[in-house]
Amino acid sequence: MRPDPVEMFQAQRPRLLRLAYRMLGSHAEAEDMVQEAWLRWQNGDHGQIAEPAAWLTRVVSRLCLDQMKSARARRETYPGTWLPEPLIEEPDDALRPDNLTLSLMVALERLSPLERAAFLLHDVFGQPLEEVARTIDRAPAATRQLAARARAHVQIDRPRYAVPRDTGAALARAFFDACKTGDAVALGTMLAEGATLHADGGGKVNAVLNVIQGEPAIIRMFTALSRKFGDGMELLDVTVIDGLPGFVCRIAGALQTTALEIEEGRITRVFITRNPDKLTGLGLH
Repeated sequence: MRPDPVEMFQAQRPRLLRLAYRMLGSHAEAEDMVQEAWLRWQNGDHGQIAEPAAWLTRVVSRLCLDQMKSARARRETYPGTWLPEPLIEEPDDALRPDNLTLSLMVALERLSPLERAAFLLHDVFGQPLEEVARTIDRAPAATRQLAARARAHVQIDRPRYAVPRDTGAALARAFFDACKTGDAVALGTMLAEGATLHADGGGKVNAVLNVIQGEPAIIRMFTALSRKFGDGMELLDVTVIDGLPGFVCRIAGALQTTALEIEEGRITRVFITRNPDKLTGLGLH
């Protein structure tokens, strides 16, 4: 007996949401794409759909490709650095086959929509190349080239060192404490020499517009913030954000997430999200 169409869709829904989020970097837009796929699924001839999972993946991917075209145009006028909406992960989320780091999500922004789709569908979600070609409406040879180009572009941003969750959590907590107290010595021991800081305020709250380069500049920024807002820094949670150790905090009442890329025990990149529109899904106010 063929499974119930509603049950079939619900079984695929978590995976479709993960795919749409990885394509778009937005939880709200991912929900919209999956909802549209649900409407199309409801109106589809289920008897003619031999492989529901492949059919739904194809629909969501094509919806996301259309959405990405307008999203890229919006990001050209985005104030300062654009970061994906933070994905707070539970301890068992690390077992997910599509577990990407925030660093890699940022690298995906450099790809064309077709390159991003080919890479995610083939390399991350394990779709056969022929199915990916059908989804993006390209020949298999062209699809292979798209995936290869994408792979080459993002290779440098793949994590080279796995950080145990407990180790990452301890460093994230220590980093917050050093930022709150303005401890320049402690910050210097945690930050790598060529560290960078990326902050997304979306033009709605104060955030540095350009990437801050180098350990000394980052230390100066955090010591200055401590002098001004140290008493108003409140740690809410130490967690994992898109595969990276990090924390959620308030600074002078404003919510933010901070994710840390760590290599050989030192922080190489700091990703701060302060845009309130990207933090509504955290359930904190």
